[in-house]
Parts: sequence; C-alpha cells; structure tokens
Amino acid sequence: MKASMKGGEKARLAVIRLILAAIKQVEVDERIALDDTRTLQVLDKMLKQRRESIRQFSDAGRQDLVDIEEAEVVVIQDFMPQPLSEAEVDGMVKSAVIESGAESVKDMGKVMGLLKGTMQGRADMTVVSAKIKAALPQ
Repeated sequence: MKASMKGGEKARLAVIRLILAAIKQVEVDERIALDDTRTLQVLDKMLKQRRESIRQFSDAGRQDLVDIEEAEVVVIQDFMPQPLSEAEVDGMVKSAVIESGAESVKDMGKVMGLLKGTMQGRADMTVVSAKIKAALPQ
C-alpha cells in the first residue's frame, strides 16, 4: 500500500484499499481475525465478482467499465498464490477421483471437498467442476 502511495499509483492504491476493506468487513461481521485460507476466499470472491462484472459490462457494450474491472483483476491476482497449470489441475482431479472412490456424478461433492482446500485461489473452481464432471461416468 505504501509503495503504491509513494509511486503515485492511484488505481492500484484504490484496489488495495478495496481488498483491505473487504477483509476488514469479514473480520468485523464474523468477529474473527482472518487466516490465510479465509483471506484467499475473500480475494477469490472479489475476483469472481469482477469477472461477472466484466461479462455483464461486455454484454452491455461498456468497454470503459470493462477496462476498469480488468485492471482491478490484475491487482487482486498479484495477491493470489501462483495459479495451477492445466496439467496440474488435471492430475489433481484424477487423483482426487481415485482417492474419493467416486463412481458417478452423484459423488462429485466428495471430489470437490478434497480439491477445494488445495485449489482455492489457485484455480477457477468452475473449470475444476467441469473437469470433475468430465472425469466421472454419468
């Protein structure tokens, strides 16, 4: 935050303040101090909101607002852990399906439960969900 202030990066500073406000809001609402896992969940939620906004603004033809949201996504992603590669996600899905003993799409919750903690903030869970569905027999 201080580096952004000193560097005159007003847009980055605004996003950092949004992140801190979101974290503080959760801490106040739930009367807890957030650990790293919960903080990643807050950041992941912020990313999902931005992506949804980008989609809606694109549909409405508002490129100016799309650009603002995309800039915010870049800043938020700076605070996220290194994303998993496609191959890593595929490997983790396959091993989780085997480990959970999932036999059909009905057992998808078991597989998601195993993967959610390790993939939180490192992979788009909607993509992971689609990969799990594809890996499980109907």
